[in-house]
Amino acid sequence: MIKTLAELAHLVGGEVVGDGTTAIAGVSDLSSAVAGQLTFLTHEKNITQLDGSQATAAVVPRCQREFSRPVIQVEDPNLAFALIHNLFLAKPFAAGGIDPRAVIGPGCQIPSEVTIGPSVVLGAGVVVGQRVIIEPGVVVGDDVRLGDDTTLKANVTVAERSCIGCRVTIHAGTVIGSDGFGFAIDGQGRHVKRPQVGTVRIDDDVEIGANVCVDRATFGQTWVKRGVKIDNLVQIAHNVVIGEDSIVVAQVGISGSTTLGRGVVLGGQVGVGGHLSLGDRVMAAAKTGIHADLPAKAVVSGFPAIAHPLWLRISSLLVKLPELFKDVRAMKKQLADLSPSSTATSRRLG
Repeated sequence: MIKTLAELAHLVGGEVVGDGTTAIAGVSDLSSAVAGQLTFLTHEKNITQLDGSQATAAVVPRCQREFSRPVIQVEDPNLAFALIHNLFLAKPFAAGGIDPRAVIGPGCQIPSEVTIGPSVVLGAGVVVGQRVIIEPGVVVGDDVRLGDDTTLKANVTVAERSCIGCRVTIHAGTVIGSDGFGFAIDGQGRHVKRPQVGTVRIDDDVEIGANVCVDRATFGQTWVKRGVKIDNLVQIAHNVVIGEDSIVVAQVGISGSTTLGRGVVLGGQVGVGGHLSLGDRVMAAAKTGIHADLPAKAVVSGFPAIAHPLWLRISSLLVKLPELFKDVRAMKKQLADLSPSSTATSRRLG
């Protein structure tokens, strides 16, 4: 694919500075780019780094600078470069058909425009959309629905009655619809399993990383809404609801029956307690422990979670605690020396 700089600028709503007819054949980062490729810079302060790149052109933030090569100036270089990169990677779907080593259950509805790899197992009554890719080793349970343009990477498991939307990507080793973790305790302290008879619903344009577990609901559904992006190694418990366009980073754990609003961001290793409600646009820094409801747009850190500015102040004081303790101990000794008994003793000695 060859595109002119002007065509790429039109795609991202940018402005060309230099020759708009410059031909671009691909994209790369600053250090790897070669002639014919487009690179990018995210901050004006780093623009001098462009001088050492072999790239033919660059995407840069809007600024009043002169450049040694043609550029596209945009408000958000990260977004613009992502759009351009996706353009160069795009290719028409080529249906590979159903591999003869796949096992297809009775009553499945499978269109001709699909790719189903070897050792795939589809249960009974599975409905597969157009242009779906199911890679080797995937297991799909009975009565699952897969929307158009969805991709299941190798060794994904989708348990029975789960519903997966359109343009969903689920990466290798992830399990959708495993049993939720629910037990009652009898009089002898033994654990009695509570049946998990609900389902999982994954809406359109969701991406789920590798080795993620999304548990089925006890009753009703566990629901991952449109546009959610989930990193690797995340645990989502039964009856959790994750709002549109939320981001859940690696090793997050969300306990049962918790609801996240729209656009929530949970940093790495955040833990969220059960039966909580997090409002729209809540942000939690890495390793935060959330044990209470949070209002919309709250920004929290720490364990237990507190306001992020307060946590920063506390964190800055932690490194000073040894010196503070030493000072307090010295002050206590001085106060003891000034106590009435010490003064009386000093007078008798005088």
